[in-house]
Amino acid sequence: MALTDAAVRNAKPRTKAYKLADGGGLYLQIQPSGGKLWRLKYRVDGREKKLSIGLYPDVGLSEARRRREAAREQLASGQDPSREKQKERLRAQAMAACTFSLVAAEYCEKRKQDGHKPWASATVIRSEYLLSLLSRSIGRLPITDIGPADVLAAVRRIERKGNLESARRTLQLASAVFRYAVATARLGSDPTRDLRGALASPKVKHYGAVTEASRVGELLRAIDGYQGFGITKQALQIAAHVFVRPGELRHAEWSELDLSAGVWTIPAEKMKMRRPHHVPLSCQSIELFREMRSITGPAGYVFPSVRTRSRPMSENTMNACLRRLGYASDEMTGHGFRAMASTLLNESGKWSPDAIERALAHGDRDKVRAAYHRGAHWNERVEMAQWWSDYLDELRAA
Repeated sequence: MALTDAAVRNAKPRTKAYKLADGGGLYLQIQPSGGKLWRLKYRVDGREKKLSIGLYPDVGLSEARRRREAAREQLASGQDPSREKQKERLRAQAMAACTFSLVAAEYCEKRKQDGHKPWASATVIRSEYLLSLLSRSIGRLPITDIGPADVLAAVRRIERKGNLESARRTLQLASAVFRYAVATARLGSDPTRDLRGALASPKVKHYGAVTEASRVGELLRAIDGYQGFGITKQALQIAAHVFVRPGELRHAEWSELDLSAGVWTIPAEKMKMRRPHHVPLSCQSIELFREMRSITGPAGYVFPSVRTRSRPMSENTMNACLRRLGYASDEMTGHGFRAMASTLLNESGKWSPDAIERALAHGDRDKVRAAYHRGAHWNERVEMAQWWSDYLDELRAA
């Protein structure tokens, strides 16, 4: 006979536990202590098993029957309700322990070793720092519990401090972490996908650069007259000739330089585009590097830190030198040598734009075209490197 709400409510404890059956294997077990527990008795492969459905009154009669029917549907599909309940509990425990900070750390580790395009060391440091800004707000929350409003509130704390670019980049990184959680079956969707446009757009800043030929000579003479740390002076002198990115110059190692062949090969992991870059060296560049080898060679970093030869020169060292020489940040930066070379090489009309782009190691989305250009413009780049150094000498003398 099926149970009624009144029968369940009025069931009194006895000296021993007893059961009140409802049908279909569902019954209510009344404990001597007065506790009432819903259970379901069923068979799997001929073996009798029991499934706890819940405590009364938290689970009423109608809810207990609904859960009974759900369990019977699992049985009909070949599943064991007890086993499925255990799996769900373990899954919930795993998800609760799967916090945003844990997934973010896992994502960063993946990107450090990500096939042919791993993060550069500078990108690792920057990304881990930005993600750490979220540790107090959403870092400890299970990743499945984080909603769009939680993320927006977290990045707006960064925005309110005036760090608009950091806020924008942090939101991008958070989105990447969520997408990684989706890809690894720990999250259904990225909660930041609809937050585009929610943050204020930072003003685009261009690197300060001297691009007028008349002022380039002044800059080169100022660098030649620098009385500070000698390695910094040499770094700026070489930067003008090779116009690589400041990070690529700072991390240069003697093992990458073949001065007899006049080639500097920067490995892919140090390049922004994650492709090895070959830099043809002019006679002037080779001479400057040879002077440096007598100071910091023959192994390790070409431009080591002042404090230890195990680390490269600080990223602020060259810019600080330019500030001491009287160049404000909007006038000239370490990165500005690239704009200087790009502008004057193009204005000369002597070199193909593709050769200049290859010299600057700018990316080419067409992989076939990029492979062709690497080989096709090498001879032109070698000639261009020597012309550029000779031109710098002329501007310095003028």
